[in-house]
Amino acid sequence: MGWAVVAVGVPAALAAGAVVRYGMRPALRVLLLSACVLTGVMAFSLLMDVITLMFGQGVDSPASTANKALAAVGAVLLAATSRSDRSDRSDHLPVVPDGTAVPKPSAAPRSVQLAAWVGTLAFLPYAAMKTYWASGGTFAGVAGEEMLAVSERNGASGIFLALESWGLDPTALLALLGVFLLWGLVRPWGQVFPRWTPFLRGRRVPRSLPLAPALLGAATLAPYGVVGIGYLALVTGGAVTMGRGDFPSEGDALLVAWIGITAFAVHGVALVVAARSYWLRTRPVRLPMATGSTPGSAAGPAATPGGGTSCGRR
Repeated sequence: MGWAVVAVGVPAALAAGAVVRYGMRPALRVLLLSACVLTGVMAFSLLMDVITLMFGQGVDSPASTANKALAAVGAVLLAATSRSDRSDRSDHLPVVPDGTAVPKPSAAPRSVQLAAWVGTLAFLPYAAMKTYWASGGTFAGVAGEEMLAVSERNGASGIFLALESWGLDPTALLALLGVFLLWGLVRPWGQVFPRWTPFLRGRRVPRSLPLAPALLGAATLAPYGVVGIGYLALVTGGAVTMGRGDFPSEGDALLVAWIGITAFAVHGVALVVAARSYWLRTRPVRLPMATGSTPGSAAGPAATPGGGTSCGRR
């Protein structure tokens, strides 16, 4: 696998260097985007490591986690490099140097908001199941006390176990945070900090602030969920078998898996749709100059080298 990193990293570095020296060429753009996709694949499951660290648990391999983090940063930089020669195609009018404006906060189109609703509703069964377990209920043949014991046996941190004992499942709380992020990407309030934040009141949100977790979540949840649904479909159809794990039967394990994987897949795809809409709605726009003006000068007749104007010259 180390050679796979070299096989992606070397062409990416050479392509980026060629862009700096020779400018963007179609072949270089294809190479950069290909490296971006492959680098993004290397960052897969970084979100799982981040969640593990959030709850005070150690990751399986610090080196692997560091590699995933670097891969995620590399994917963003490669994508930015591939678009470095592209300006806003809609601004065909002359513009004042650096004359850009940030668009006013706006809501996403209805189709994107519908995707956000679907992504939200997909998490409801998952959150309800986990919360029911945390409150001591029994689902899929497993009681809440048994699930807590399983978490403790699997090395859950003290923070995780404490929340579980209080009836608060950490993954359900993260699902709620994911829903909050999803709606922040599609509603106007997501482009400014909430008014109840005194030290940030009225300030705009940097574009990278919501986009970074959105892209990280989408890159992890969407492929994990989509591939998982394919696998569960094969299990349901009897083509392959699945171990029952800590559940009484394979059917119970399959039920829980469908609830979780469906939530991840649908929410991940909704994040992709919402993040793209947010990116397009928050792009800085260029301001057109006054009629007759030229970049770097005020509107009006052009000055001649002799100090007069060109209006009277023929």
